[in-house]
Amino acid sequence: MLEPKKTKFRRHHRGNRRGLATKGAHVAFGHYGLKAIESGWVTARQIESSRIAISRGVRKVGKMWIRIFPDKPITAKPAETRMGKGKGTPEYWVSVVKPGRILFEVDGVSKEIAEQIFRDAGHKLPIKTKMVLRRDF
Repeated sequence: MLEPKKTKFRRHHRGNRRGLATKGAHVAFGHYGLKAIESGWVTARQIESSRIAISRGVRKVGKMWIRIFPDKPITAKPAETRMGKGKGTPEYWVSVVKPGRILFEVDGVSKEIAEQIFRDAGHKLPIKTKMVLRRDF
């Protein structure tokens, strides 16, 4: 699964999920992209699950790009632990996704196949998504 090799700080603040995506909001590599419609956290497991669903559809004829990376650690304290004694240990990694962000891209497949691939991948994610075309395509 995806996670950073090295980080500057072990624990992060939760932050806010308001606003629209400014970077990574257009299809840059492939002809078709999976775009986020709402904001949320996408975990490394969910990215991996979507990646497998897409690679099954693309097979050897097409190419796939993953445009998000889980670089935010989410901490959790053990169950039935008393309050205090600091912040919990990092449990898993998430990518902060805002509306408009392109999550995955594919190329080398027909539009119908791309729609089916992204529908399957979208079911693996905790946010609403839609398929978009490249602007100059």
